Amino acid sequence: MIQLFLESLFWLLIFLVFYTYLGYGIFLWFLVKIRGKKKSRFNANYQPEVTLVIPAYNEMNCLAEKVQNSLTLNYPAHLLKILFVTEGSTDGSTEWLQQQYGSNERISVMGGAQRRGKIEAINLAMQQVHSPLVIYTDANTNLNPDAIPNIVRHFADAEVGAVSGEKRIQTFDNEAAAGAGEGLYWKYESFLKKLDTDLHSVVGAAGELFAIRTELYEHVEKDTLLDDFMISLRIASRGFRVVYDPEAYALERPSFSIGDEKKRKVRIAAGGFQSIARLPHLLNIFRYGWLSFQYISHRLMRWAVAPFALPLIFLINLLLALMTEGWFYPALFIAQVGFYAAAMLGYYFENRKLRIKALFVPYYFSFMNWCAILGYFRYKNGLSSGIWEKVRRAQ
Repeated sequence: MIQLFLESLFWLLIFLVFYTYLGYGIFLWFLVKIRGKKKSRFNANYQPEVTLVIPAYNEMNCLAEKVQNSLTLNYPAHLLKILFVTEGSTDGSTEWLQQQYGSNERISVMGGAQRRGKIEAINLAMQQVHSPLVIYTDANTNLNPDAIPNIVRHFADAEVGAVSGEKRIQTFDNEAAAGAGEGLYWKYESFLKKLDTDLHSVVGAAGELFAIRTELYEHVEKDTLLDDFMISLRIASRGFRVVYDPEAYALERPSFSIGDEKKRKVRIAAGGFQSIARLPHLLNIFRYGWLSFQYISHRLMRWAVAPFALPLIFLINLLLALMTEGWFYPALFIAQVGFYAAAMLGYYFENRKLRIKALFVPYYFSFMNWCAILGYFRYKNGLSSGIWEKVRRAQ
């Protein structure tokens, strides 16, 4: 009886992990093929006034490049306003922007001595936004030339409340596992987001580049960890679609090291659990339909189910290998040991800045789920500050 219970639990957990990382994508692909793609009613000639909001806390090292990138985007100059939010910066970035671009009517700077955190800065910045559309982007990213028109065209459809661009990780051949793994992850994430859009709506926008209808903005709690996720999901829960457009992208360098990437992912995971607690209504599939299905499958299971299922799978597999006859469960256990051994080797070589491609997947997969577990405990221990610790990026 105990063996039957363990076997049933083992295969249920296997299914949940498989569904979270591969099964959902496969099922989504079939759903889109059967139902057809959600019709897109964008208009390439739609050109309303837009405000580009750029939070920039102590980003002096990349401000010049960001300003140049923003001013050269392919959108009518008289319709594009640029607002840098530098509140709390101590590196001279506020003064530099005011000195260099104080006379430029297109650029505004919102400074201030107090550092309140990104979301509080955005809350304050939104009081100065009067355009019908607002686009958020990070200071340490560069947008492709047609990013704004490619985003804006979707708002010609009244059903669209927000548009998410694509986050692309710029990696080089000699990048360590932190960068290479992050790049692989975002390529797969982009594939899933495209399918999400084709079915109904994206569940969460990329903070590096996303846009909303200004009138739909709701004040976000100051301790919110995932502002982009909460802003976009609250818009989606009001009946609007969140569309994904990979032709509008933000190019970003990977984290400087796996240590920096760990800080970022643990905090994101903690923010994921915070979001789950604040969006309980989205679990009601009878009310929200496809949005609930996508939210549970793409986000909730990845944050709150799969990471905790993996150690249980390992332990139950060990018990089954010891208590059953035959080779099957022992072979599965050996395969698991081999996978995690490869992950540990990836960690070993990463610390020595050695690049072995075969170890990227087991290392980054294990790393990502371990960060999710750490994020849960960090959330339970009362992580409540919306002020992010800056993560170093590779040069």
